[in-house]
Amino acid sequence: MSEHIAFTGMSDTDPIDAVVPYRVDALDARGRAVMVGPMLDAILDRHDYPEPVARLLGEMIVLTVLLGTSLKFEGKFIVQSQTDGPVSLLVCDFATPDGVRAYARWDEDAVEAAQKAGTDDPASLLGKGTLALTVDQGAYMQRYQGIVQLDGASLEEVARNYFRQSEQIPTELRLAVARLTVRGDDGDVRNHWRAGGILAQFLPDAPERARMSDLHPGDAPDDAEIHELDEDDAWQEVKALLDTVSDDELVDESVGVHTLLYRLFHERGVTVNEAGPVHDRCTCSREKVAGVLQSLSPEERAESLEDGEIVVKCEFCSTVYRFKLSDFDKPN
Repeated sequence: MSEHIAFTGMSDTDPIDAVVPYRVDALDARGRAVMVGPMLDAILDRHDYPEPVARLLGEMIVLTVLLGTSLKFEGKFIVQSQTDGPVSLLVCDFATPDGVRAYARWDEDAVEAAQKAGTDDPASLLGKGTLALTVDQGAYMQRYQGIVQLDGASLEEVARNYFRQSEQIPTELRLAVARLTVRGDDGDVRNHWRAGGILAQFLPDAPERARMSDLHPGDAPDDAEIHELDEDDAWQEVKALLDTVSDDELVDESVGVHTLLYRLFHERGVTVNEAGPVHDRCTCSREKVAGVLQSLSPEERAESLEDGEIVVKCEFCSTVYRFKLSDFDKPN
């Protein structure tokens, strides 16, 4: 079900913790826009992340939601970075239709040193490594995985490179994360996280219009013949419009997703579909953890004892599961 967005200031129905699919038929563009708040707070608040790490994970969550909500089947979309930087691991899972979970692994001393040195920007915190994007359609289906290098670029730029190299779909996107300080009615000051993003893809009926210019030739000889393709005028316009989006617009609830889309595309005509909610939802359970422990040998379980219990903590949601060896006694 689609609706034409209306636009005079902020809409009372501007969604938060929800993804809004949209299309701009005049420019052969389709995409999704999102703003997240309470869901992001829930994920970040259960971990004691330094602010730069929380911001980086927030970007990863927005990126995963923008991409994962395009899945048309039951499954998972997983984005994971593994690098040599102070933040060595970021993982975000999107489980259809609306579940999100994420966590980061970081070197506390290295992050603190980067903050003091002023080198705690996302690219520096990540360092060099890889970003893997995985589509998992279930136990009986083959996984699809695309891998792109992380070499000092932002997540935005890395995502663009992924689409250029792996998907061959002209894609542009913007990501932003902010921490808001709010004074409550009781006078207490509280911090809240907001993050937003917008993704656009060029999908004309004539496939030759979607041809992209070649990647940078790198160390090609000076006399090498390099063929450059002119991008389609409609796609150039879409990119130019998204380039005008400020970080504040992506995270400001007084703007909202609908109003942002109107600001960008009202002269061309933009249509939105019903917003799809996203939720903080971990897939761990006591039964799943018990199943993993049951697969271990009695000796391996005994080696895992800690003060008479086996204690397992979910890295995503921080839920702690406790077991005794007697929980795994098999009946005769």
